[in-house]
Amino acid sequence: MTSKLWEEFKSFAFKGNMIDLAVAVVIGGAFGDIIKAIVNDVIMPLVGYVISILHIPSNYTTWHLGNFMVGHLLAAMVNFLIIASAVFIVIVKMIGAMMQKATASTPEPGEPTTKECPLCLSVIPIKARKCAHCTADLA
Repeated sequence: MTSKLWEEFKSFAFKGNMIDLAVAVVIGGAFGDIIKAIVNDVIMPLVGYVISILHIPSNYTTWHLGNFMVGHLLAAMVNFLIIASAVFIVIVKMIGAMMQKATASTPEPGEPTTKECPLCLSVIPIKARKCAHCTADLA
């Protein structure tokens, strides 16, 4: 009974989809660390610099209207926008450009440049009006 259960578990756990998912989770976690580093080490110092120039109090997270913590909500929304922008720039723009450059090297199959003569079956240019081999008139 236990050996059958073990075999079923092995077939479930080591399927290709499960391994792909595990790899994606690990890489996603590592990529999340990269995004956090970009936001914390590059973008947030720039935001702090802009805030100091505009004379906005840096402790805006404590702003409130009555019992509503407006500053906390504002801080969460600003952090979301900064992180979403960083992800968009890094993933969509940079990696998308690299992927487009990688796939651009393989030419797409375009329009055919040759055709077959219906009489002698030789290969002739697609725009030919007469076969060069059998001199048949083509439509």
